[in-house]
Amino acid sequence: MLWLKAFHIIFVVTWFAGLFYLPRLFVYFVEAEEPAVRERLKVMQRRLLGITHIGGLLAVGFGLATMAWWLAHSPAYLMSGWWFHAKLGLVLLLIGYHGMLIKMVRDARRDALHWSSRALRIFNEIPAVLLIAIVILVVVKPG
Repeated sequence: MLWLKAFHIIFVVTWFAGLFYLPRLFVYFVEAEEPAVRERLKVMQRRLLGITHIGGLLAVGFGLATMAWWLAHSPAYLMSGWWFHAKLGLVLLLIGYHGMLIKMVRDARRDALHWSSRALRIFNEIPAVLLIAIVILVVVKPG
């Protein structure tokens, strides 16, 4: 089980690298005026999205495997409080955020990303808030 947990954490870190940095690339993209810079940022967005997909898929996969282990060996541990259900809800929000990033990369590729840099900076804070909440829920296990 510790191996599952270790790999889950490793891929969560990988996933969050993309969730944190892709919106920053969008800020640079909407502020860029030179076509060559915008094209380079499109390539960076596409490549980072690929790494983000891998991190997200493996984070969720190892998370599900860890959850299955706990359900098989100690189901009361996961069901002992509301914290675990809240964590899963926040992970679903992260998956939705990831989906929004996919759409935004596609929009940028077509030069159809029309967010303001200010809105993108605010959007960029969402995964940080979710990460803080998830870590607190998992470590403190309130309720």
